[in-house]
Amino acid sequence: MTDATAAERLPLTALNRVGPRVAERLARLGLHSVQDLLFHLPLRYEDRATRVPLGALRPGQTARVSGTVELAQVQFGRRRALLCRIADGTGTLTLRFFHFSRPQQQGFQRGTPIDCFGEARPGPTGLEMVHPEYRLGAPAAAAARAALTPVYPVTEGIRQPTLRQLVGQALERVASGQVVIHDWLPPDLLRRYRLPPLTEAVQRIHAPPLGAAVPGAAGDPLRRRLAFEELLGHQLSLRQLRARLQQYAAPVLAPPGALFATLRASLPFTLTAAQARVIAEIHADLARGRPMLRLLQGDVGSGKTVVAAAAVLQAVEAGWQAVVVAPTELLAEQHAQSFNRWLEPLGIASAWLGGRAARGERRATLAALADGSAQVAVGTHALFQEEPVFARLGLVVVDEQHRFGVHQRLALRDKGAAGGRRPHQLIMTATPIPRTLAMAAYADLDLSVIDELPPGRKAITTVALPARRRDEVVTRVRDACAEGRQAYWVCTLIEESEALEAEAAAATAADLAAALPELRVGLVHGRLRGADKAAVMAAFKDGRIDLLVATTVIEVGVDVANATLMIIDNAERLGLAQLHQLRGRVGRGAAQSFCVLLYREGLSANARRRLEVLRESQDGFAIARRDLEIRGPGEVLGTRQTGELQLRVADLLRDQGLLADVQQCAEALLADHPQSVEPLIERWLGARTRYGDV
Repeated sequence: MTDATAAERLPLTALNRVGPRVAERLARLGLHSVQDLLFHLPLRYEDRATRVPLGALRPGQTARVSGTVELAQVQFGRRRALLCRIADGTGTLTLRFFHFSRPQQQGFQRGTPIDCFGEARPGPTGLEMVHPEYRLGAPAAAAARAALTPVYPVTEGIRQPTLRQLVGQALERVASGQVVIHDWLPPDLLRRYRLPPLTEAVQRIHAPPLGAAVPGAAGDPLRRRLAFEELLGHQLSLRQLRARLQQYAAPVLAPPGALFATLRASLPFTLTAAQARVIAEIHADLARGRPMLRLLQGDVGSGKTVVAAAAVLQAVEAGWQAVVVAPTELLAEQHAQSFNRWLEPLGIASAWLGGRAARGERRATLAALADGSAQVAVGTHALFQEEPVFARLGLVVVDEQHRFGVHQRLALRDKGAAGGRRPHQLIMTATPIPRTLAMAAYADLDLSVIDELPPGRKAITTVALPARRRDEVVTRVRDACAEGRQAYWVCTLIEESEALEAEAAAATAADLAAALPELRVGLVHGRLRGADKAAVMAAFKDGRIDLLVATTVIEVGVDVANATLMIIDNAERLGLAQLHQLRGRVGRGAAQSFCVLLYREGLSANARRRLEVLRESQDGFAIARRDLEIRGPGEVLGTRQTGELQLRVADLLRDQGLLADVQQCAEALLADHPQSVEPLIERWLGARTRYGDV
């Protein structure tokens, strides 16, 4: 074997029919070498070998059919189309082409045998196939298909037949020994994890034989082989990125901890054992000279903010600045209020930087950050912009980090990259992530979990009611407020429009104010100016508003102990995690709290399951596991957070049983076979690894 025959070294231009233009189009799919092509795996498969009689064809069915041409004519109207009627003795089918040439039209001669593949749809005169793939001539002349036909991800200018033909060429070269697919897993690891040969797995996944289990079935050992290696590539990439960051120095933040001790003594509550444990883990990280990379998970109301304050105070006491970033103005303002309340008595200056800050206020804040007089900065994505310069940035706390893009977080970290140092990073999320998902998506982070709620919290009673019972719910709001309690009414919209959401919330607030004239009704939504939003929230917190009508901007960060009733309108439109977050706005005091999920009739099966899960459970981690089952990992993590966790073969839900072995295998490779690490990462991630250094 020579280097020239290695699949990763052989350019695609070595294949027939791949000139500069085709190579350029393939590059858009990330395909540069024969290895890239062989690991460009099918999305699904089509059975093109089994012919379906026309009389048995059903609407929506994708199938191969054969017959003879009965009639072909051009239909004129709003859109010109070539119609070709075929028959096979059991029924008829119309083929419809909107784009066609004269030679193509002339080919459909009466009595000509035809073989077609496409999706059957209802048409004006019966079933139709629109732009099917077809071949004219006797069916016997069609190439025998002994395997299922793969369907690949494509791009403009590269069609399925082209990709199939190129993959077929590559597989022929592998079968003849001209091209070798390197198996980077050493024999001892293959035996330990019972993994079949890689070449066989690749050949099978591109051309599974008819009648065999389709690759993708949970028990298929060849699919399992590729899934294992793909998860391994991602695991190695994350560990490598972590090791790369650990090569940098970080500020050593190891003071006596007097500031936090003072704060702790002044708190009106006692820290839970889980909070104390996590604070100790963070303090130990900050005292080392390597950048902390820690993910802090905690359910709604578990007290993550005070844990973040402990980290911030350690940075300040050591003479460094800390920055706390939140994804929304409302959450950032809530953090700013909490930190001001805790830090001012300690003589610590904090600064606020939001997207809508007044020019003069913004200029003063930027100057305070640059000269170090502002020791703590709290704000939104405005902190990621070029303007803010920090005198000595030692700690970055990012709340609800999955809402930020990778490049934004990278920009903030780079602000503290002075003198070869990197700031410590604490990433917080109130969206519990199942352990299996965290093992795969956060292998570069240490994980801390606050797994207990403060004592005295009562379970929230959750009910789901159809919208026709809205009047009963309005009466329930009146009764709760008459008892001196407060309530939330959350409006949701399908449209991703802040303006429409604001309009809907305003209309709801007006309706409720008319129905409940004795109550003081407030309104908050994303279109309000920061100061106005803060004023409404302050009035609600102080008890000057009885009923707060809001959009989902109140999802996180709002803490009003006297609010005991949460109404979520059109609850079927929200995911489990968001519903759980919203419910968590109540139940923060000693009184019994309630959550009402108002839904419209005609729920989908998934929406019904979501509402049932929320009624049955208060445990954020149990809810997250069910959410993973219902929506899948990409949705649970959020598209931007999954970023580079784009799996081609593996499925985190189906393959979670592989993750422990994948972790062990990664450790073995890094320790004993480091030469295999880079090739595995390159095979499965390619250029995508550059985004991981965050």
